Amino acid sequence: MKIIKVAMVLALCPLFAASAFAQTVDTEVIRNVNQQERIEKGLESGALNTKEAASLERKEARVDHMEAHALKDGTVTTQEADRIKAAQNKTSAAIYNQKHDAQKGNPDSVSSMRMQEDVQRNVNQQNRIEKGVSSGALTNQEAAKLERGQARESRREARAGADGHVSTAEQNKIQRTEDRQSRRIHHEKHDKQTKS
Repeated sequence: MKIIKVAMVLALCPLFAASAFAQTVDTEVIRNVNQQERIEKGLESGALNTKEAASLERKEARVDHMEAHALKDGTVTTQEADRIKAAQNKTSAAIYNQKHDAQKGNPDSVSSMRMQEDVQRNVNQQNRIEKGVSSGALTNQEAAKLERGQARESRREARAGADGHVSTAEQNKIQRTEDRQSRRIHHEKHDKQTKS
């Protein structure tokens, strides 16, 4: 009888591990959405100026890159998950600090409105990735590719707003990158690969 119980426990261990792993990936992507929303709301309220938002986007790009690197082999180790969580915590604290410092932005300025639009698109695309991960339409490797794309977008936004101003030309480049990323998300979510 004990042998049967041990065999059942051993048979179920991979299922629990896979479930915990999937939950880790999903949690990381949900947190990306939340942090992008906080940046966007800070721009909308004037708590963040364009330069501050650009700095935060650079931090978001680092987190996205870490996630992509961790996911590329299909598994996230405990150490990788801990490093990602620490980076997300650091970015979260930076968002809080930037939103509550003495610097203010003008949410009605053209530059701020451009940055708001770009960050909102990040929110939308991170939401699409999260839904694909949680539904199983995206494999972990596909999510890794898409997170690399999100990192590229965030870096481009960070460069554009680093001087406190986002020009029309800079936004056009960002939008082209976002359009490519949007097509990649659609393709990866609707191909034949699914998470088992």
